[in-house]
Amino acid sequence: MNAFPKGTLAITGDPEADRLLNSNALALLVGMLLDQQVPMEWAFRGPATLQERLTGFDAQAIADYEPEAFVTLCCQKPAIHRFPASMGRRIQDLCQHLVDHYHGDPSELWQNVDGQELAKRLRALPGYGEEKTKIFIALLAKRMGVPTEGWQKYAGAFADEVPRSVADIDGPEALATVRQWKKAQKAAKKSKQD
Repeated sequence: MNAFPKGTLAITGDPEADRLLNSNALALLVGMLLDQQVPMEWAFRGPATLQERLTGFDAQAIADYEPEAFVTLCCQKPAIHRFPASMGRRIQDLCQHLVDHYHGDPSELWQNVDGQELAKRLRALPGYGEEKTKIFIALLAKRMGVPTEGWQKYAGAFADEVPRSVADIDGPEALATVRQWKKAQKAAKKSKQD
């Protein structure tokens, strides 16, 4: 079953990797988790890379994987991230949290909640800070067709029409636009939220 029947995220340059992000809630959460200190395409390609190496791509299977063996999977070339070992451990922590609190179903994070509760749940995830939480809320609403009540308030600046994050990417042109915007913000010594 497709987790996001209205998903329009196109970021990796690989149609199959993008299809996974638009159909698998865990893949989307893991891609967002990996989105730091590497190009966005690499981060969001990580879930597809892992799926190719695992017999099942679900929270329970990843949480149960022997930790050092999972880190080895993450470090194989092509690595899932610039820091594959630490990110591999963080992915397992994320999956264990989902098993412990949401029956292993990541989509339970945003079912039947308002923006405030969604923000609270996302912030509790390993590896999800304030900005990542805001971006993910915007990503759900803008690209996945999951606009939680009051989402704009909890997405902050990422809810607007300025192309500032992965939530604004639906193809190569949008990716280039977001990348140019980020470069201009950095040159002006401004953050993504300015």
